[in-house]
Amino acid sequence: MTDLLKRALEEAARVLPSDEQDELARWLFEEFSGEAKWQVLFSNSKSHTLLERLAAEAIEEDRGGQTKKLDTDDL
Repeated sequence: MTDLLKRALEEAARVLPSDEQDELARWLFEEFSGEAKWQVLFSNSKSHTLLERLAAEAIEEDRGGQTKKLDTDDL
């Protein structure tokens, strides 16, 4: 464990009530289990090829002027 992560967790343990500590722990577990699922999904060669094809299509559409800038105020 890095010093920074250790300090962050110690600080969370110091300042957060128990229920919020548990919520943070659940969130961390969900984040990492989700990340592992994505890594497995994209390690599959078919998924990787599909992602590359979709990325290439998006780049071509952008170069062809078929995209517009995302306005975060509209989200």
